[in-house]
Amino acid sequence: MVTGATSGIGKETARELARLGATVVVAGRSRERATATVEEIRRETGNESVEFMLADLSSQAEVRRLAEEFKERHQRLDVLVNNAGGIFVSRRASTDGIEMTFALNHLSYFLLTSLLLDRLRSSAPTRIVNVSSKAHENTAMDFGDLECRKRYRFGSRAYRLSKLGNVLFTYELARRLEGTGVTVNALHPGLVSTNLFSNNGVLGRAVTFLVRWRGMSPPEGARTCVYLAASPEVEGKTGDYYDDCKAVASSAASRDGMAATRLWEVSAEMTGLADRSEGI
Repeated sequence: MVTGATSGIGKETARELARLGATVVVAGRSRERATATVEEIRRETGNESVEFMLADLSSQAEVRRLAEEFKERHQRLDVLVNNAGGIFVSRRASTDGIEMTFALNHLSYFLLTSLLLDRLRSSAPTRIVNVSSKAHENTAMDFGDLECRKRYRFGSRAYRLSKLGNVLFTYELARRLEGTGVTVNALHPGLVSTNLFSNNGVLGRAVTFLVRWRGMSPPEGARTCVYLAASPEVEGKTGDYYDDCKAVASSAASRDGMAATRLWEVSAEMTGLADRSEGI
């Protein structure tokens, strides 16, 4: 399964995995774009085992519905690519009342992965791939203001916190899954020409234009993601952060074990998993 797979890095990741012969589930929120993506990938790769499932991953109810639908359709899951994300210039809340960037970029990774862990464990050896960003390097986790109520700064602070959350989650999950045959790694895809800023009006369109002018193409940006999802070179390797298909050092803040454990506990509370048997 690849989330956020109707455009950009997610779409190219889904395309390349289909080209390698995988059965691919494209997860996106637009039926029109999902249908077009599946048809395009099938046509270009000759792989008919490509399907879509719909969900707005900023909504916890829809994440839960997506997980249930997947488990109803499929008895195994070999690779989960958590890629869906966004940046929002103006602060807004999700349907659950949580700051949108944190809800979509971090909590959707945490909740969907937790809900699908039974499939991943029973299908092992399996892989989880979390798309993060170098933006995580420029911040520290602020547990007093995770939702950026005090300082939003046109979305940049919220985005950096969410991407740091992706790396902390990766390391903590790898620790908890040690010995299960399920590996988890995070990555920086590079500055990629995508629609990340597209939901931000005129300013977002201007930023998107600049990124497209300076950024690499989505196929180039998806290279490390596909590598972690499918390459035999990383079989059994877990708890690492990759850039350009190489394991590299992430920020000092991302390697804070106490922060990783605390973020896990806060995330479990915010998603209603703290007192339930789902996940770990």
